[in-house]
Amino acid sequence: MGNSFNEKFDQHGAWRREFALRLKLLSQWLKDQDLLDASVEDRLHRLEAQVRIDKVMVAFVAEFSRGKSELINAILFAEYGRRIMPASAGRTTMCPTEMGYDADVPACLRLLPIETRLQPQSLMEWRMVPEKWERIDLDVANPKQLAEAFAKVAETRRVTPEEAKALGFWQELEAQTNLLVDAQGLLEVPKWRHALINIAHPLLKQGLIILDTPGLNAIGAEPELTVSLIPQAQAIVFILAADTGVTQSDLSIWREHLVHDEHDTSTRVVVLNKIDTLWDSLDSPQQVQMQIEGQRQTTAGLLGVPVSQVVAVSAQKGLLGKVKNDPQLLQRSCLATLEEALSQGIMGRRQKILAQAVARGIDELRSETTRVLHMRRGDLAEQTMELGSLRGKNAPVIKNMRARIAQEQAEFDAGGVKIHAVRSVHLKLLREIFAVLGPRNLKHEMTKLTFALQQRGFKLGIKRAYGETFERIAVNFRQVQTKGLEIHAMLVATFLQLNTDYGFSLQVPDEPQVGAYLESLELIQRSHVQYLGLGNAFRLAQPEFAQRLVRALSNRLRALHETALADVEAWSKSADSQLDAQLRERRKNFMRRLEAIDRIAQASSGLDERIEEISHRKEYLDQVELKLSELTSYLIQMTAPERFGVAADDSKN
Repeated sequence: MGNSFNEKFDQHGAWRREFALRLKLLSQWLKDQDLLDASVEDRLHRLEAQVRIDKVMVAFVAEFSRGKSELINAILFAEYGRRIMPASAGRTTMCPTEMGYDADVPACLRLLPIETRLQPQSLMEWRMVPEKWERIDLDVANPKQLAEAFAKVAETRRVTPEEAKALGFWQELEAQTNLLVDAQGLLEVPKWRHALINIAHPLLKQGLIILDTPGLNAIGAEPELTVSLIPQAQAIVFILAADTGVTQSDLSIWREHLVHDEHDTSTRVVVLNKIDTLWDSLDSPQQVQMQIEGQRQTTAGLLGVPVSQVVAVSAQKGLLGKVKNDPQLLQRSCLATLEEALSQGIMGRRQKILAQAVARGIDELRSETTRVLHMRRGDLAEQTMELGSLRGKNAPVIKNMRARIAQEQAEFDAGGVKIHAVRSVHLKLLREIFAVLGPRNLKHEMTKLTFALQQRGFKLGIKRAYGETFERIAVNFRQVQTKGLEIHAMLVATFLQLNTDYGFSLQVPDEPQVGAYLESLELIQRSHVQYLGLGNAFRLAQPEFAQRLVRALSNRLRALHETALADVEAWSKSADSQLDAQLRERRKNFMRRLEAIDRIAQASSGLDERIEEISHRKEYLDQVELKLSELTSYLIQMTAPERFGVAADDSKN
């Protein structure tokens, strides 16, 4: 499997490590050249964090008994020589399970009791209370212990219909989705609400997060799963059984929870698992292949995705082929085809998005630093002319020139009052932006929505209440765009005046754009609309469920607002620090000019020495600019599409 998912992720991890190292080298070099001002340093830190903490979440979604856990075993855990995730017949994964790696947390499995659903806190809030989770330490070198620990995600408990209803697993008027009652009048429900696995698997260490989800009933009962976790996954692997194709419950999961944008399903990979059930000694391999192709075509048509996104595999035979080192069986399982789809489609797309973002950041950093170098070069040219005009002049002339420079310095310092006034207006507008997107405003919106959801009985006007909430939030983002344009226009006028008056090379960064945030807001709204129809009317009638829904929405919107505010702050800091850097350079220039005049006044030979010294500094600045171009060009080349094994044209798609 030359381009397997594992190998692609290994390549991505190696690229991230090399890029982070090169960024550190660039940062140290800029510091040595006195070019690491606050703006440049902040930009480097953001780029380094963007590359270092980049995560790729792949959500595995399926109805029960589709072979989801077996597929995870085949892709992630085959090297253990046995099953690690529980994958026996019947229901296995009963609660949503996240697998990832955090170096600050010991290898462990943490389990959140299902009873926490009786309380209003969201999953995100429960994550902040580790003592409420049951913890089991893991021995990553012991496959048997790992498998025994992971088996706990399949644990269940038996409860009365009343308890099941309170936990969200029983709706009296929705018999088709309810769990079966046994002879004692009890129902089987998951013992755990959520599971977190922290393990130093090579892929997880490089930023992969696996989200293993339970079936339809459990998905629908946990709003945070479908309004937060699944929509934020970079890729979704939707698993069906090859022998049954798309069943009604499969279609319900797809339509209600996975398709939020019918025009873009490119992040979805549909897996027809268990093709080995179609292997029949009575049929020829060609006939079996025709059946599989027929199922792929039918599945693609029903789900509205290209046939190329429907992959037929046998996870069980793929795992067996890897464990037994049987290339023939592994090839027949078609597992490599799925790994190829994951690596080229999902990982390739993720790499390109990250690479394009950091390439833009490096290019902006180079432009900002180059402007400082140009300013230093201009100051040196001015000093050369100034000192050249003193050749053969007597002491009074030199003294007059010193007085003129001191006067220029005084006038420059006096101009700082105007700059301070502009900054005051800038900060005022920034505070207004922070108020619009701040926590108080969002809390007010969520309180109004909670009030609408708390009305007794069926929530007849809930769709309208949701629509109005999202429209007001969208208006807030557009208001931020307007205020950003005001700040931008003011800075453009100010920078133009400063460039004219003082020969600066200030350039205002492009104003913040809110289009991406409005798109994210629309996606969040679509992921919530599924809960507002008649199908969930009975769930919404329960105050606890409605509260969990609003809390899940609040967490998602808070994250969006915080990201937007961080971007606005970085934009503002970029303009501000650029001005600080050039003001600082100009003040240094005044000091150097005065120092040169003083040295010339004290020694007749000082003039020629000083002019020669400036000439050497010009040559040094040329070398610095050349080295800057070399270091940043190398970083930008590291983000080129061919580094990720894709055509240049693809990177534009």
